[in-house]
Amino acid sequence: MPQSLSRILVHLVFSTKHRQPNLSPEIQRELHPYLAGVLDNIDCPSLRIGGVDDHVHLFFGLSRTMTIAEVVEKVKTSSSKWLKTKSPVLSDFHWQQGYGAFSVSQSDADAVIAYVRDQARHHQKMTFQDEYRTLLEKYQMPYDEKYVWD
Repeated sequence: MPQSLSRILVHLVFSTKHRQPNLSPEIQRELHPYLAGVLDNIDCPSLRIGGVDDHVHLFFGLSRTMTIAEVVEKVKTSSSKWLKTKSPVLSDFHWQQGYGAFSVSQSDADAVIAYVRDQARHHQKMTFQDEYRTLLEKYQMPYDEKYVWD
């Protein structure tokens, strides 16, 4: 087969450092399209970006030539630099060091899109920490609580 093709869907989640609520609704309105643009520019088509004041969810197709770690580095570095220019309050902005990346089947894509879209309503009832633990358990990902948060 002369052509290489792939369709790997990824649900990526990461928070602000120490889960600081730095991402106001005004910032989110600019940040989410910015994150989508970063993904699109590295051949990782964005499907849905969302989040609340202390974390983001990125749902995208993984480029066939990049690792998830490379995507995370590009997205976090670019968006962190961009956020620092948006307000004096964000001049010392940082994302947490880690992240969660979860594979999604094509048949579940619409459900993940809805889940990411409805983050504001979802987080009226659940903290980021509880949501993240739930995702780790749903995807049967072993973890040590003392190393999850920074």
